[in-house]
Amino acid sequence: MIRGVIFDVDGVLLDSMPVWEEIGERYLKTQGKEAKPGLRDILFPMSLEQAAVYLIREYGLSKRADQVVGEVNDMIRKFYAEEAGLKNGVRSYLEQFQKEQIPMAIATSSGRENVSAALGRLSVLECFQALLTCSEVGSGKDRPKIYLEAARAIGTRPEETWVFEDTCHALLTAKRAGFRTVAVYDRASRKDLDTLKANADVFLPEYGDARLFLKRASE
Repeated sequence: MIRGVIFDVDGVLLDSMPVWEEIGERYLKTQGKEAKPGLRDILFPMSLEQAAVYLIREYGLSKRADQVVGEVNDMIRKFYAEEAGLKNGVRSYLEQFQKEQIPMAIATSSGRENVSAALGRLSVLECFQALLTCSEVGSGKDRPKIYLEAARAIGTRPEETWVFEDTCHALLTAKRAGFRTVAVYDRASRKDLDTLKANADVFLPEYGDARLFLKRASE
């Protein structure tokens, strides 16, 4: 049974993961510097503040860390406000869920301002009854709080609510909390593809016919 849906944003609704993978290279280019091979792998586990310190040290930038953080954040805001697009086929899912009167919520690690700017520009923000962010909830996706609060916001129980995610740690958190899970393929998570397939109730290599998904979810 499917009574409600919770969507992640980056890599699930939006084709936005490349900006996070490439932000170091993008930033260095604005500073007249060329990134060394493997930079994205070095920066990936770092916080933005840690990444700023690393870039200053390794690339000889004449800036304070807080300046770099501010400039990178400006680039990210601009990307969401002007560039980020929906993943192929996701609009038809949102439209079908609306047609079936299935309430939808967003649970994201990204900031409200960026998510709202992108989804508003793409004319889908109004599809959702609730938008929750990890920073506002006070908990990351290693804990189920954001999913439980999202389900509460749309009035559904975990066992009748489907969570769309593209990363292993988030999908497993939702699954352990009793939610039904959908693994959405995104290039950024391709190294974890086998784990995602093994643990999701449904794996979507791409968004296809939403009616087929609903039929499967109702079985």
